[in-house]
Amino acid sequence: MYRLTLVLMLFLSAGAVAAGTLTETDKSVRSMVSGIVSYTRWPTLSHPPTLCIFATSRFTQALSREDEQPLLPYKPAIVHNHQEALSATCDAVYFGNESPAEQLELIRQYQGKALLLISEQNPECVIGSAFCLIINDPQVRFSVNLDALSRSGVRVNPDVLMLARNKKHE
Repeated sequence: MYRLTLVLMLFLSAGAVAAGTLTETDKSVRSMVSGIVSYTRWPTLSHPPTLCIFATSRFTQALSREDEQPLLPYKPAIVHNHQEALSATCDAVYFGNESPAEQLELIRQYQGKALLLISEQNPECVIGSAFCLIINDPQVRFSVNLDALSRSGVRVNPDVLMLARNKKHE
């Protein structure tokens, strides 16, 4: 009986550890978002930007876990709605299931503030976010809406923009 209890405890603890690990797709999304944020400059920001991550995202945990390596180039803040996003004074927003129309509504409410917008559910990338992730497990690519980016008030290193054209950045 003692052995069975010990084996069960080991099995359960191994399962808990495995549940806490990030998948390859999680790591790719985290790396992609971290890279985009790292190569973005805000006109008046002197500290790491706050990335508001909508709780509807498949990758909330991957994008907000600060115990993973490499360290995050942003301060994560999980938000559940537009009001929370406005209260959190986001410098960047990562959308989950929010539609492009909902993304535009938040942009309107943030008028006059430099704001980087990234989404995972905007495959056309025509309205809404400036950066749109294209996730085909485990590969992650992104496209850029240059019109949205030009209105965002942030500056992104041109090398990042070139990656959007190059299909080999997956």
